[in-house]
Amino acid sequence: MERKKRLHRSDDIQRVRQKGKSFPHPRFVLIVSQFDDAADSKVGVVATKSVGGAVERNRSKRLLREAVMKIYPRFRHGWQLVIVARKKILDCDANEVALELEKACLKAGILN
Repeated sequence: MERKKRLHRSDDIQRVRQKGKSFPHPRFVLIVSQFDDAADSKVGVVATKSVGGAVERNRSKRLLREAVMKIYPRFRHGWQLVIVARKKILDCDANEVALELEKACLKAGILN
């Protein structure tokens, strides 16, 4: 994922987590917040120790980033997203994650 499309500062991620609207799913939690209509949407991916060790956390983040890149061109401008991985994400492949993330984004109203 390109650097300009990422939320990488911890205070940006915390702001979205505190002020955003949450859309839970068994494999991840999608948190969205609108910030500026003119800017591109930005995405942050988080995996806590509850997902597992370093290998499992890195795999879950890779799955989520790949899913985001498949649907990123359809995102509306001006949104910030934080996706928090859950342990069940390790039981599926990238295509399943992409479909489920797309459904969650449609429910959140951030796709064109």
